[in-house]
Order: sequence, then structure tokens, then C-alpha cells
Amino acid sequence: MTATADNGWELSISRFINAPPAKVWDIMTNRINEWWCPKPWRAEFDKLERRAGGASSCTMYGPDGEVHPNPGTVLAWDDGRRFAFTDAVVDDLMPAGPFMIGIWSVEADGDGTRYTAKCRHWTEDDCKRHAEMGFEEGWGACADQLVVMCEG
Repeated sequence: MTATADNGWELSISRFINAPPAKVWDIMTNRINEWWCPKPWRAEFDKLERRAGGASSCTMYGPDGEVHPNPGTVLAWDDGRRFAFTDAVVDDLMPAGPFMIGIWSVEADGDGTRYTAKCRHWTEDDCKRHAEMGFEEGWGACADQLVVMCEG
């Protein structure tokens, strides 16, 4: 799909996972630290309130000592189906420099599950910057890690 203003300057990744949606959802949400970052990076969710309006706080750690905190807000949490975060609102409803809205979903697809991760941006420049940062490679690696975990 081409990123346009009409689709929120969206970038997306999708994978078929040969496992039932309930299993994929369970691993996506309960083992999120294990697949969230492309290896050799790692993620630690310090806080993840599983409800719309809840706080999220994830720190990403790189192999060379990089530390990237990612505070945000949960926009949607629909058990068994999807969750969404944004970095535009942090802490106690404090506005932040918005970059994206991330949406992760699962749905039945034949005998397995269709996993989709979408990232929407406020501006075309943000979208282009995210693509240049390696969106497809990074989010694709995370999706591939999730596939291995769910099919293993």
C-alpha cells in the first residue's frame, strides 16, 4: 500500500502465521518483550496498561549500549483482536512531539492467523523519515520473530 494523507501516511507489515489467533494474541501480548525489537536489540515494557487511555512505557536497548525510552498511551486494547499505541500523549495526558500511531492486529486467516502491524504518521515527512529509518526491515524482523515464536 502506498502511504498517502488519506490513509494517515501509513506504513504496514503483514505476515501469515500458522497458528490459531488465540495463540498468536497470547504470545503477542504476554511475551511482548521477546519479539518487540529486532535482535540484537531488546525491549522492556516497564508499564503496559491494557486498556484505552492506559499508559505504556517501553525502553529499547541496543547492542552497543543504546537506550531509547518510548513513553506513550494505549489508544485501543481489544482483547484477541488489536491494540494501538501513540507517542503523541505521555504520562498524565501530556502532549508530546507526535511521530506515530502504531496498530497491531490479528485475525483468522484460513487455518492460521493474519498478523498486521500498521504505523500511521502525522505528516508525509514523518512517514518518509520512518521508512528511511528502516521501518520495513525493523518491523519486518519483529514480525518474523513473532512468527517463529508462534509456530515453534
